[in-house]
Amino acid sequence: MKHLKTLLLATILFVGTTNLVTAQNKIAHINTTELVQSMPDMKKAQAEIERLSKTYDADYKTMVTELQNKVTQYRSEVETKTEEENTKRAQEVQQMEQSIREYQAGAQEDLGKKEAALLKPIFEKAKTAIQTVAKTQGFQYVLDSTQGGGVLVADGKDLLADVKKQLGF
Repeated sequence: MKHLKTLLLATILFVGTTNLVTAQNKIAHINTTELVQSMPDMKKAQAEIERLSKTYDADYKTMVTELQNKVTQYRSEVETKTEEENTKRAQEVQQMEQSIREYQAGAQEDLGKKEAALLKPIFEKAKTAIQTVAKTQGFQYVLDSTQGGGVLVADGKDLLADVKKQLGF
């Protein structure tokens, strides 16, 4: 019976100590989306992506306008041209439409690649800063408190201001 009491007491102390050690884990949270969106590098990247997008859009609109003008011209001249000429013109219009679709697909692909190339270093910089601040302040866990990021309660320390300071803004 004495051994049972001793074993029970040891188990209670072990569980209590384990809970105490677990409770000492330092946990913080940060809204990574807000952090990245507020970074000056992100604003520059977004401006560059927007400029490139506008360039592609302007080129696309020019091509469409050219196609529409050609179609209008060909429709007005259809009665005065031979069947062979009208067939060639129809093929030319189809080729122009195909070129426009290919241009649009290529532009979207280029824009996606450019965006990925510009954003990767920004996300790496944010990640490094978060790790540095967490290590400096002794946090063992940092949770992402972005909407839908999986955090149900974010009552811990928010590192956003400290990480911005680490990044120099």
